[in-house]
Amino acid sequence: MPFRTVTTLQSWIDDFRALGYDDADILRVIPQDSENGEDAGLIAAKLRSVSTTFYVAPGSEPGATDWSVTFEPREDAAPLAAGRVMALAGELATLAALCSFLQARSEAFLAAAD
Repeated sequence: MPFRTVTTLQSWIDDFRALGYDDADILRVIPQDSENGEDAGLIAAKLRSVSTTFYVAPGSEPGATDWSVTFEPREDAAPLAAGRVMALAGELATLAALCSFLQARSEAFLAAAD
């Protein structure tokens, strides 16, 4: 998908940060190995409240514009005090807003390409 390039994703993340989300600084674009060698990226984030690995990526179906957050499995339990749960809720709200933002950008990108 053409909107998965590192350059495009970085531009979109910069635009998302400019909207003023408190936790948007946890986001970064990383290169992704693609099957056909094209320039592709993923959005990763380092949560402050819990050390869980995850990434944000578009759907895999051709023409898909939906985005989702994938949390990778943890080896150990992660008990959190109330304050850290509140912080995690804020970070997850930012990720949810990011997915909606990216879906709108993806739909606009594909509509402009038609």
